[in-house]
Amino acid sequence: MSTDPETTETASHPGEPADEAGTGTGAARAAGGPVDEEPATEENAGSGGDSGDGAAQAAGEGATAEGGVGGGGTAGAGDRDRGTAHAGDGDGASPQRSEAEAELAAQQVERERIERRKAERKGPVEAGGKLSGKAADLLAAVRAVESGAKPVTSAFSEPAPAPRRPTPEPVRRAQPVAPPAAAAGPAAETVAAVRAVLTEGGAPEALALQAATALGEGVDARLRADPWLLLRVPGVRPEQADGFARALLGAECRPDDERRARAMTVWLLEQAALAGHTALELPALQAALAQRSVPDPETAVRRTIAEGEALVFQDALETPARGDDEDGEEQPVRALVGVERYALAEESLADGLARLADSAPKEGGSAEDWERAADSAHGSAAELIRAVARHGLVLHTGGEASRIEPATLLREARRLGARAWAATHGPAGRELLAALLARLGPTDAPEEPEQAALTTVAGLLSGAEGPGRDADGALDLDLLIVLDAPQLDVETAALLIESLPDGARLVLSGDPGVLWSAGPGRVFADLLAARVCPQIASRTPDPGPLGELVSAVGVGELPQVDAPGKEVVIVPVRDAGEAVHRTVQLVADSVPRAIGVPPEETQVITPGHGGAAGTRALNAALKERLNPGPGRFGGFDPGDRIVYCPVPGRALPGRVVTADAEGLHLECAGAALVVPRERVEQSVRHGWALTAHQAVGQRWPAVVVVLPGDAAQALTRPWVYTAFGRAVRHLSVVHGVEQALPRAVAEVPAKPRTTRLPALLRPQVPTAEG
Repeated sequence: MSTDPETTETASHPGEPADEAGTGTGAARAAGGPVDEEPATEENAGSGGDSGDGAAQAAGEGATAEGGVGGGGTAGAGDRDRGTAHAGDGDGASPQRSEAEAELAAQQVERERIERRKAERKGPVEAGGKLSGKAADLLAAVRAVESGAKPVTSAFSEPAPAPRRPTPEPVRRAQPVAPPAAAAGPAAETVAAVRAVLTEGGAPEALALQAATALGEGVDARLRADPWLLLRVPGVRPEQADGFARALLGAECRPDDERRARAMTVWLLEQAALAGHTALELPALQAALAQRSVPDPETAVRRTIAEGEALVFQDALETPARGDDEDGEEQPVRALVGVERYALAEESLADGLARLADSAPKEGGSAEDWERAADSAHGSAAELIRAVARHGLVLHTGGEASRIEPATLLREARRLGARAWAATHGPAGRELLAALLARLGPTDAPEEPEQAALTTVAGLLSGAEGPGRDADGALDLDLLIVLDAPQLDVETAALLIESLPDGARLVLSGDPGVLWSAGPGRVFADLLAARVCPQIASRTPDPGPLGELVSAVGVGELPQVDAPGKEVVIVPVRDAGEAVHRTVQLVADSVPRAIGVPPEETQVITPGHGGAAGTRALNAALKERLNPGPGRFGGFDPGDRIVYCPVPGRALPGRVVTADAEGLHLECAGAALVVPRERVEQSVRHGWALTAHQAVGQRWPAVVVVLPGDAAQALTRPWVYTAFGRAVRHLSVVHGVEQALPRAVAEVPAKPRTTRLPALLRPQVPTAEG
């Protein structure tokens, strides 16, 4: 690495930009209480809500915030740091809005399927409960342990695993491909009634629409009966719900109120999901409840389970091989509590993965044809083709340069006549894959070019892109290659796997070193750890000094690399104000002059939104230098770089074109989009500076990574690996964390997530040998 004199020249120190109040959601900010910006885990992004108060953190498992800079949150779909005035008064719909609604509708199909699955569960129902089958048995076990009737090991004894059985093809139904009509919002009368209750309880009227949407019909009466239901409105914190309850209930409001205990239990589980957990261990949840002033955590958990607002599970723990004299010992287990939607999605995902692993793949060409295709490839690409020829589920790992291998697989599979498709995390990944296919050259296949077989995961599931569905509602394909697989959360992965027909081949490809998904779960990492299918590790190295640096970071090292072409430059700074000044100088002057990369092709990446050098402060400074203007369109001007988040976890960089009565007109990945004015504040923000989670799955010719002093606690090896890996030609590091950077690379791995996928797969699929 080198220090470029052009980027470290002496300059005056501008005053540090004042940080705004936390912005998690507009609702929380309106409530007037302290609000953290967004979920405080380095892995989590794209969801509004609380920061750092999840059950895992309260129980001592708290993850470092990607947005921990000065209290900032993680990459979010709705960084609400702007005013609410937007251009126009119309309610015009937009194509992008329809796409987002289509994606949400596709997810709703999965929710309905899970609800049907829950209803079909058989088994006795506990008196006073709403659980069945195994969950009911586990509830009884929890009660037995709490009462002292049974020790933990006997109450949660694990029966011998059933013999391996093939997983049947689930019953499917046709799913709509066209985007559905927008669902009607709550009635004006309902919103007015909620507004009256909120005013009576001292809560801001701005919460009325969100509360009516989140809680449904009769919400005014329900809030009067149970004021803590307000916690189910995104962004509302416990102290705000407590204040609302005191205003409505008066002397009847007590910390030991059963309604408060249940609401707090559900809220902590939801916060844990925002932090990436699909479930929490029972002791961790109880400890978190105690920290939230719930007097009797055990009873709170038991009543929440009995009301069907959470599910309880037992998972057998893996233990080292034991001798014959220990065969009589009971296998240790852990008791877990989780939100129903995530727990059942994880079960559905495990069943679907087992189905793929157990099924014989469709031919899509003879064995000899596949072998000839492998012979025509080289190295890891040949290994990948051979594995896919024989197996229904294959994992592929590697860095950015390894993307050429799934591209080769797609090309050869389509040459053999297979209906092969590739799906990426976002449009930028799709464009990169199209460029790789073009580099491989045309095939002799008579059908459309391979570039036509590319889609995004969101587009594939919504029906806006991809091959469409067959008569049974399954995707009409033989082979699906999913790139950027670490970005799959459990719900998206379950919906994707459920959509595959029996006999289809699935390849999950990705870099295991990058940040995990924004949503709950760690699907790709869990599958790698479970070893239930072949795993092909790429041997294609990332080239040049940047490739050398990123590869070293991936194994916990931070070396000095020889960068004769100024591929890597370190810019030391003393404080956050200087970090902002140097960043603007780099983007606007030094990098274009010394490297030849214009500002519009340079991306700034920083750990969080808040703080004196978070994305908000950096974007304000960069806008003032690169595209000054009054921000008359809700804080935006034509030409502004933005990031648009149609749904939590998806970030689409683009630029502002104009604004009118329909809303804000954007250009994202070459497509024209219109964001209705009422959605601008929650889904669009300036994009000269992003967090690493917003940047994942994309690359730029030049990247400036900003590490101010207060970012030290936010740094982990996956964060540094992801941020540094976004650069193609040049990387500047605005460095103010001193030894915290090498320490994070060497000693701070990804924060753990509590998931159930490996334990669910273990009895269904044997461990693969290769």
